[in-house]
Amino acid sequence: MSSVETVKEAGKDFIREIVENDLKSGKHTTIVTRFPPEPNGYLHIGHAKSICLNFGLAEEYGGRCNLRFDDTNPAKEEQEYIDAIERDVRWLGFDWANHLHHASDYFDQLYAWAEILIVNGNAYVDDQSPDEMRLNRGTLTEPGRNSPFRDRSVEENLALFRGMRDGQAKPGERVLRAKIDMTSGNINLRDPTLYRIVEASHPRTGDKWRIYPSYDFAHGQSDALEGVTHSICTLEFEDHRPLYEWFLDHLPVPARPRQYEFARLNLTYTLLSKRILNRLVHEKIVDGWDDPRMPTLAALRRKGVPPQAIRDFIKRVGVAKANSIVDYGMLDFAIREYLNPRAERRMAVLRPLKVVIENFPEGHFEEIEAVNHPDDPAAGTRKLRFGRELYIESDDFMESPPKKFFRLSPGAEVRLRYAYFLTCREAIKDASGEVVELRCTYDPATRGGNAPDGRKVKATLHWVEASGALDAEVRLYEHLFAKPDPSASDFEADLNPNSLTVLKGCKLEPSLADSAAGVSMQFERQGYFCADVDSTPERPVFNRTVGLRDTWAKAQAAG
Repeated sequence: MSSVETVKEAGKDFIREIVENDLKSGKHTTIVTRFPPEPNGYLHIGHAKSICLNFGLAEEYGGRCNLRFDDTNPAKEEQEYIDAIERDVRWLGFDWANHLHHASDYFDQLYAWAEILIVNGNAYVDDQSPDEMRLNRGTLTEPGRNSPFRDRSVEENLALFRGMRDGQAKPGERVLRAKIDMTSGNINLRDPTLYRIVEASHPRTGDKWRIYPSYDFAHGQSDALEGVTHSICTLEFEDHRPLYEWFLDHLPVPARPRQYEFARLNLTYTLLSKRILNRLVHEKIVDGWDDPRMPTLAALRRKGVPPQAIRDFIKRVGVAKANSIVDYGMLDFAIREYLNPRAERRMAVLRPLKVVIENFPEGHFEEIEAVNHPDDPAAGTRKLRFGRELYIESDDFMESPPKKFFRLSPGAEVRLRYAYFLTCREAIKDASGEVVELRCTYDPATRGGNAPDGRKVKATLHWVEASGALDAEVRLYEHLFAKPDPSASDFEADLNPNSLTVLKGCKLEPSLADSAAGVSMQFERQGYFCADVDSTPERPVFNRTVGLRDTWAKAQAAG
């Protein structure tokens, strides 16, 4: 079972209807699914949909889901990616138990089956160059042309294929192709490549092989060897299904899996192309695969997004047959919905403005009791230190406020959260005219935040006592792309120059010094945050996971 509670769909999607019908009809007595990532990059939010669907189906219907690495391209595969994929699947709350597989587990069998295709006249070795093959493949509107090597004899093909295996040809000189139909309206059936020569050491098989199967050739046969009943793919593989079935028809496979396709996840302000994500990392546009601006699961985890929120988001998106684009705000909503009842509250001043309370005794301090969660008494309380000098947000003061600004201004009275009413008497400015300090008074009779005479204030501000404040760095993340539909062909032009704001010298409650990386809390009136992996007690660093709604900002926008 998973470490996170199973998320079930509200109602049935078409995949679940297929599974239920297959079980009811007796076509299958149990279901077996699989999640087959390529270990050449980190998993992203789009993969989460496939993970939740495949592992979720197995949980819901008492079957199993295999984790299978499609490690058929050693030139691009690294152990780092294998480790990251396993970590991310577990983080989402799923466990493959002892059903961890690799396409490389089946290299001997796949090779033997390739020879069977040759012996049966269904595969041939092609000496065309990659450019010639591309040219002769045809287009969506024009048929392809047969290779001049298509009619080689079985004996010659076997000898050449074994020569490819034994190092008698160089990469790009020869490939093994299926012999299907170069005039097919489905380009995937125009004699697809089955094996190509790759001169690279494999992470698991070392230098045993010099030829490696294509994804299409390895995919369906691996499913059959593992007893997969429902091979669930995204819609871009729909046109590959006839090829998937052609291989099963022409090989002595031990089982007959069936491929089904569903719509992939597309998000606004996000590009999920592995090619683009690789460029973002390797061209140092972002600071690694786990940069919180990235859509990878590692980045979301570092940013403080709970795995349960991702699973809830995936449930809300649902499983459909037609592609669509999901508003990123739906993910933010799922994060807030999960964190709001669970994240403890703390006070943090991100852009500090010093406040001196002139009628509070110098050198005197009080302890103020603050609740850890307003809706959860079981979360308990904590003690906050209150003194003559405090920090408030600089945005919470305006010298000449417009209408509907109810925070602090000269002569205005506000409530300090859990503490006292505060009135601004004077704004101190530096030589450039910038306000650097406020001189205020407090009403000692209002301790706890209520006035005995019944007078009301319209704003409550968060604050941090100055002498004990924790100095910290806070990183505010926005979308990596400025447009909701960034261009895949020219993504650099759509990068958001304000995707990261680093605030130094923030003033936080001292209790936050020991925050563990990834543990979420709400900074009151700011948003949800977590300590970064870079954070230490001596140099605290916090990441914003998601913001809160700001009524003043909304009023400004409306105005």
